[in-house]
Amino acid sequence: MRAMCSRNCLAELLRRLGQVQPRCPSQLSPARSMTRGRSVNERSKKKRVNDLEVVIERCKVVSKVLAVVDALKVEEEHVTPLKRLEILRPQLGLAKPHKVAHFVHSSPQLFEVCRDSRGVMWAGLSPQAEALVEEEARLLEEHSPTAAEYVTRLLMMSVQRRLPVDKIAHFRRDMGLPHDFRTRWVHMFPELFRLITLEDGDYLQLVSWNTNWAVTEHEKNMAALAGNTDANSNASTPGELSLPFQMKFPPDFKSYYKFRGKAHHYVKTGNTEQFQKTTYLSPYAEAKGLTPGSHEFDKRAVAVMHEILSFTLEKRLVTDHLTHFRREFVMPQKLMRLLLKHYGIFYVSERGKRLSVFLTEAYDGTELIKKAPLVRWREKVLRLTGYRGKNKNIGKVHESSDSEDYLLGESSSVCSGSSSDDDDAANILHVESEDSDDFLDVGTLTDDGEMDDGDMDDAGMGFF
Repeated sequence: MRAMCSRNCLAELLRRLGQVQPRCPSQLSPARSMTRGRSVNERSKKKRVNDLEVVIERCKVVSKVLAVVDALKVEEEHVTPLKRLEILRPQLGLAKPHKVAHFVHSSPQLFEVCRDSRGVMWAGLSPQAEALVEEEARLLEEHSPTAAEYVTRLLMMSVQRRLPVDKIAHFRRDMGLPHDFRTRWVHMFPELFRLITLEDGDYLQLVSWNTNWAVTEHEKNMAALAGNTDANSNASTPGELSLPFQMKFPPDFKSYYKFRGKAHHYVKTGNTEQFQKTTYLSPYAEAKGLTPGSHEFDKRAVAVMHEILSFTLEKRLVTDHLTHFRREFVMPQKLMRLLLKHYGIFYVSERGKRLSVFLTEAYDGTELIKKAPLVRWREKVLRLTGYRGKNKNIGKVHESSDSEDYLLGESSSVCSGSSSDDDDAANILHVESEDSDDFLDVGTLTDDGEMDDGDMDDAGMGFF
């Protein structure tokens, strides 16, 4: 009775104050037009490049395997109790009831799983995996001079000629930087850059400007097509450029799609021609005076992203890694919108929580045109990886591939714990007892690269 009286009094008070008509909760906030996630997904299917989606599937598998390999590498004798690997569950995308133990057990050519005399399950690297670890260390060392050049060129493109070490670390695996990048590698090239400490953290500071390195990869490619094999011979102070960007589309590509009864163009021919003819500043030139939103500003941003992607091993990056450098490289705030807008130069895979952007000209179907030794090393890892689930052909793209079922499949339900006592006795691993139950000190990847549906809607997919 008291509650009913209170509600009646409140209603009477509201009527006296403003004579406001009762409204449902959905009417209390102003309506906002936003594309629903389902609509975005349906729309993205119309411009999906299946070959590059296959590449994404392969990269997902390899990255998950290497996360386990890296965790085992830091352990003594490269072995650890299986339960300590459970900290990798978020990084591997495993949801309960799936366990890391099942994940590890599904690739016997890379990981060995054994039980000790106390019944504790242990995981370690197989002899083949150990050989791969040694090969990777050698390849990373050989790649160091090239990686140093690319890091130096990143510093040359930055506004203040310095970049936070934490941000460069995002590119570690993509650019082929060694595992000890922070502690040893940053001190190996004092003639190129040096480590400095500011109030907000450690930075790499450019030491000397190399004019020959201030020539973009795009300039080199265009010069090679014109028959000039030495683009650096004409190197000078970076300034304005007027070069078109190569655009590549899938064979069945249509320049428009229909959404809610209306035709929307991916590529508008007139705008594309105007963009390709626009003069822009080199990524290595001073860019403080550019007007955000202008054609020159946008084309320079495209050139910067093209250059950064050219530095990576697989010509591909997670999009949130690019957005971290908007301020340092003078790129637009709505960087994702620009990537989507220039479909044909870039391809954004919208599958999963972490979006990836490709440099389309670097691929022929599902294969990189030029493969670095470290890329071929990753292909070896993929060939030794056992878990494909029910999809034995990695070339097939499946909507459910982000889930643990795709990775583990039916065979993952078999665990070493189900083996017989005789098998357990034969597989005893004689190692020292675990001193503590502390988890592995391995960082997990964060899924902060999701794109808001509003950005997709703002992009309008009306490219150029």
